[in-house]
Amino acid sequence: MTSKPDIKSQPQPAERPHAKYLWHGGELVEWDQATVHISMMGWTSISSVFEGIRAYWNEEQQQLFVFHLDAHLKRLYQSMKIMRMDCLYSPEQLTEAITGLLRANGFRADAYVQPLAYFTGGIPGYEAVWEDPAEVVITPRLAPSNLGSGKLAHCNISSWNRISDNVMPPRAKAISNYQNSRYVSTESRVNGYDYGIILNQQGKVAEASYACIFIIRDGVAITPPVSAGILESITRETVRQLLENELGVPVLERDVERTELYIADEVFLCGTAVEVQPVVSVDRYRVGDGETGPIVSRLESLFHQVVRGNHPARSHWLHPVYPQA
Repeated sequence: MTSKPDIKSQPQPAERPHAKYLWHGGELVEWDQATVHISMMGWTSISSVFEGIRAYWNEEQQQLFVFHLDAHLKRLYQSMKIMRMDCLYSPEQLTEAITGLLRANGFRADAYVQPLAYFTGGIPGYEAVWEDPAEVVITPRLAPSNLGSGKLAHCNISSWNRISDNVMPPRAKAISNYQNSRYVSTESRVNGYDYGIILNQQGKVAEASYACIFIIRDGVAITPPVSAGILESITRETVRQLLENELGVPVLERDVERTELYIADEVFLCGTAVEVQPVVSVDRYRVGDGETGPIVSRLESLFHQVVRGNHPARSHWLHPVYPQA
């Protein structure tokens, strides 16, 4: 009998103590009172879309900053449009809902906020829709940042391919799309890696499970284009601007071959959840000297300053939660 891999022995996500309140149907709801009928589950979730948004606590300023809130809401509306959802709430209403929810929960630590939009009325996922109304639920949780932790990632090239725009559009941040990443992630964890790197149907590098990817070669940062089947990542665009405009590192968007990962000087992942994380091996090939490289080290430090509200030139990327004196 084949033994079951001990996936639980791998690093697990941090505990997620639930908040006191979530937001649903235009109002705050106590966590334990937030219920829907069981018939709303299952098929109806196929078309759900969502966002993952981080908020960072600045102890010195006694302020919680939501990072790129406007950009995340713009992408949420784009995902809803692709799914032919008609949102019941304006961007201004969702902005106030998110910041008000964080205030109501009294969060004074790093947090993660997830708005999720789904079709109302229990519309089955196999039925056609045409600009049907969608409801929104927003859940918050405490989520300590890994920036500055020294965490290093070991990756493999997955045997699974990336979904394509003509199959299940990756630019829609849809619940159903994430089954592709789950296949990749499970395969990687079973085989002792932290993340899997996904190739698209043309055999080019697309992204990692749940994150975008950059390589550094000869002082140039290279990342797959959006046409490679990646999510149009907000963190990826942030990183591009910081590299080019703050660190003086040229950024090139082009197709990336699998073996370029093996010979790159540096490799790193970026995304809302992973933030900026160095990759030190791919398929057991050591990247660089097997430690965080100089460009990624500078980038991670700068990114950390920006999201904490300690870089005034980028303060427009932050949305304060608590009233300012």
